[in-house]
Order: sequence, then C-alpha cells, then structure tokens
Amino acid sequence: MIKDNQKMLNRIHVLLDVCVIVIAFLLTYYLRFYSPLANLPLLKAEKGTFYALDVYVRRSIILIPLFLFMYYYAKLYTPKRGKRKWLEIFHIILANTIVIAFFSATLYIQKEFHISRGFLGVFYITNIILCTTARMTVTYILRAARKRGYNLKHVLMVGYSRAAEAYIDRIFANPQWGYYIHGILDDSMEVGTIYKKVPVIGTISGLDAFLSKMTLDEITITISINEYEKLENIVAICEKSGVHTKFIPDYHNFIPTKPYTEDIYGLPVINIRNVPLSNTYNRLLKRSVDIFGALFALVLFSVPMLLVAFLIKLTSKGPIIFSQIRIGKNNKEFKMYKFRSMELQPENDEKKAWTTSGDPRVTGIGKFIRKTSIDELPQLFNVLKGDMSLVGPRPERPFFVEKFKEEIPRYMIKHQVSPGLTGWAQINGYRGDTSIRKRIDHDIYYIENWTLSLDIKILFLTIFKGFINKNAY
Repeated sequence: MIKDNQKMLNRIHVLLDVCVIVIAFLLTYYLRFYSPLANLPLLKAEKGTFYALDVYVRRSIILIPLFLFMYYYAKLYTPKRGKRKWLEIFHIILANTIVIAFFSATLYIQKEFHISRGFLGVFYITNIILCTTARMTVTYILRAARKRGYNLKHVLMVGYSRAAEAYIDRIFANPQWGYYIHGILDDSMEVGTIYKKVPVIGTISGLDAFLSKMTLDEITITISINEYEKLENIVAICEKSGVHTKFIPDYHNFIPTKPYTEDIYGLPVINIRNVPLSNTYNRLLKRSVDIFGALFALVLFSVPMLLVAFLIKLTSKGPIIFSQIRIGKNNKEFKMYKFRSMELQPENDEKKAWTTSGDPRVTGIGKFIRKTSIDELPQLFNVLKGDMSLVGPRPERPFFVEKFKEEIPRYMIKHQVSPGLTGWAQINGYRGDTSIRKRIDHDIYYIENWTLSLDIKILFLTIFKGFINKNAY
C-alpha cells in the first residue's frame, strides 16, 4: 500500500513540476518583457526587439525533460519520510543551477544571442521559488493528512533492545514521517511495559498470531544481540506473512550507516567501515579539486589576507603566521598554519589549553578574525602541500587526540582521511566549544558517505553557515 502511494505521489510530483516549469516560464516572459520589471536598467528591452512567446517556447521546450532528469538525479522523487527540508531546497537550487548553466552554454555554442539572458536569470529565480513553494505545500498537506490518521505507515516491532529505543526515539522526534507503531513483541519484557507510549503487547512466540490478525505495512526487527539465535525463525515468519520487513541491528553503534558488503561466492561479508576515499580514483579526484580550489581561494582572498597580515603586525608583537602541530591522515603530525590571533605564550601552555570566553591572550584583531574564521585562511597552503583538504574532519592537537581516543568511541576513525578546512560537522554547528561526540558522529558520516557532490555542498553551505563561528573565543 505504501509503495503504491509513493508511486502515485511521485507521479503527482512529476506532473506538478511540469506545471510549475510551464507557469514559471510564462510568468517570466511577462515579467521580463511586459511588467514594470522590464524597465530596470539590467533588463530593459525596447518593445518589438525580443522574440515572440512561441519562439521562446520552441527554443526552450528542452528545458522540461532537462529539469525532470536533474530532479530525478537529485533524488527529488524519492520518499520524503526522514528527509530534511533544507536539503530538498538545496537540491532544487542545485538542479536549477545546472540546467540553466547547461542551457545557456548550449545557446552560446549555437550562437543564439537573441534569447534574453535576463529572461533566463529571472526564470531561474522564479522557477526555484515556485518549485520550492509547491513542494512545501505538498509536504504541509501530507503532514496535515497524517495528523488526521491518513497515509500512515503501520509498524509492528519485534524485540526490545537499544536499537528498538533508538528507532522509537527517531520516530517520535519526526512525526512528519507518518509512522504509527502498534507495539513491541518481546520475550524478556513484561506485557504492558511502555517506552515513550509504545507498549510491549506480546511475546515473540506469538508473532505468527499477531501477523494474522493485524493489517501492517512494515515489521521492524529490533531484537537484542543476545537473542540472535531467534533471528532466522523470526525472518521466516515475517516473510511468510508477505509484509515488508526491516532489520535494525543491535550493533549499529559500530556498523556504518551504509555498510559496504562483498559477495564471496554467495557469502555476504560486511565491512565494518566503508571509506570511499580509499579508492584511488576518488582520492585523485578530490586532490585535483583541492589544488584548483585552494589556488582559486588564494587569489580571491589575497587582498583580505594581506590586510589582516598588516593589522596583526601593526597591533601586536610576534610573527604573522602561527604554526601548530596537528594530527592528520594516518595519525601523522603536520604543521597547521593560521593567522596569529593571540599573544605569544610558552609552547607547553599552548599545547594543552583551550581558548575560553574572554580569554585575555586573544588580541583585538584576533577576536575578529577568529569569529569570522579569517584566521584559518593560511591553511590553504596546507591544502596545496597535501597536509589537508578543503573539506574533511577538523584536525586536533596531539594532546587532545590522546585524550579523546580513550574517552570517545570511534574517535580515531577521522584520521582515515585528510583533515579539512571545513567539514560536515562545522556546517552543522559543531565548531569550537561544542560536543566532541556529536562532532565525531558527523565526521564519521562524512567519511562513510563521501562524494564529490557532498564536498561541493559543504563548500557551498560554508559560505552561508561556516564562516561566522559563534563558539570561537
């Protein structure tokens, strides 16, 4: 039932997107050539000097299949349950950017100079706004329907464990997903035991009977790791019922979110950690982007960097560039460069001290460049040297690495890739004096799910979310 609903919803989304593209196109033609907007200096066109609407339609009809293809590639037609809205908006912007850039390049290649570039700019903005509005409206309607009991996914859980609690926590934290949990079957917990309004309603031995009398969309197996001898029988009963079945392992704390499996003559093997950047092609691709990006950024920020260097030299004694030993890929030490933002201090004190709010060691210009992350710009030279990447987990000092690796599970996994100027943790707010555990969770997600598009997304979001650091002192 849920799959059929999703197929229908996907068709509605495709039809809706086609309608939005057409409406945005017609609205843009009016705005560009007939509305008061047409009189703006950048868009002004004399009446009669532009193509008629039918010419624009014939030349631009390819935009519809291009948009639908890019929306599909950007996974805008996958289930909405569990997805963050800001991520969907980002994918809409990215898809529109690629389509308009490709279409504009095509026009130049064809030497078609009479299709207004101003028209394409207005269409780009209009289509993003209308597409986002339409999808948010659909989301609102679905949420309202689920609150009234429609389009719910009915779930039965088998087994009470840490995995069961983690699953329930996420379901209750995201009611918009539309999951309704009828209860848990477990042999060790008393019937009537409740966790966050989800009751234990029976034993695992009664699973067959419960399935015969309940109408379910999904069974979620969450048995404890010490009960895995029951797993084969539970799976057999679930598959016999024909209900879609999921298995959430009770060892999810050390299995990656997207496990990499191998097939050894029919024997499935799960790799404990999948690191896409262990692939030679991926490493070379990322390194090429790092070199090009670092050179571009050095040219772009050369004037601000020179100005900051002058102000540091003018306002305090000591070197302009401050180097500090950090731990990088494969646990190797390297010197990380920063603009000096503090007064000179003994090296032994610096190694073991966090910077705190109102720290007297921070200089006047230092407060500004730390808050705005300008002090990190010299690390572009670390990127060129190969010590760092543009994107990756932030490197830490040896003293803290030794401390955290004993206190925080999986901390050392971050050293399987090159450290970065910015990262997934940083754009999600985990910078400076924030939770190390949360930071590591985000770093591991990045390591396991690396793609070039994820790097581009992080760099893009850093512009809006990464430079100003409210936790920097």
